[in-house]
Amino acid sequence: MSRIAESELIINDRGAVYHLDLKPDEIAGTVVTVGDPDRVREISKYFDSIEVKRQHREFVSHTGYVGKKRITVLSSGIGPDNIDIVINELDALVNIDFKTREIKKELKSINIIRLGTSGSLQADVPVDSLVASTHGLGVDNLLNFYRLEQNDEEKQLLHHFVTHTQVHGQIGNPYISSGAASLIKNFVSGFHHGITVTCPGFYGPQGRILRLGIRNPDFVNRLTDFRFGQHRITNFEMETSAIYGLGRLLGHHCLAINAIVANRVVKEFSKDGKATVEALIKKFIGIFADSI
Repeated sequence: MSRIAESELIINDRGAVYHLDLKPDEIAGTVVTVGDPDRVREISKYFDSIEVKRQHREFVSHTGYVGKKRITVLSSGIGPDNIDIVINELDALVNIDFKTREIKKELKSINIIRLGTSGSLQADVPVDSLVASTHGLGVDNLLNFYRLEQNDEEKQLLHHFVTHTQVHGQIGNPYISSGAASLIKNFVSGFHHGITVTCPGFYGPQGRILRLGIRNPDFVNRLTDFRFGQHRITNFEMETSAIYGLGRLLGHHCLAINAIVANRVVKEFSKDGKATVEALIKKFIGIFADSI
């Protein structure tokens, strides 16, 4: 196997991967990602013990135990560009030998689970509810830099999506990947399911208008009305499709679970989003302890 150059995989003086500042033995087989660095401690406060705490830039990580199960929580920051760093470096930590700089002969899969916040695109997915994403549909272009192959059903769905939303010429090629069935089966009761659209920004890319006009002012309505067989779009945010797409290519098991803090159809925002996120965290910790 060819050796990966120092410029391509940066390992710091303490033997940790550059951005995350983590060494291979400092992450668990289940990694929870959150956007907000302050949310890391809001999750790890439910750990029975914490053995590793690291921080570099916006990437804060705690690794510890819930009962006898080892778990890592890691902040990713916002957006697909940060997810590109997080997923590639997590994979490097488990599948590249840092001493030889070679890909390991036996590859390992880990669970990568996003706990985040999101905006609903359906009137019947209200604020303060929870969504487990069956698919991540990206309009952010990240996976167009990689060799993601879409199957026939995915190609048909994406063709219908582009036609329905009228995004021709406005974005690159949309892409779609599914969440891990092995994980989503544990998040049924109390969760809405559907496609999550991932956007490269919070304002114009999600149809918000402040002082700047946007090219597709009906984008939100078209997302809401989109249907393909049994599939519909439940929500949008800025990370899920990147996690699902990169996870699929690298062989990891990925799931995104979002607390709905805004409903773009009925124009509501949660009166206590912090409590909704706390409820999501508690629910996740219970499911992790029992089922994952």
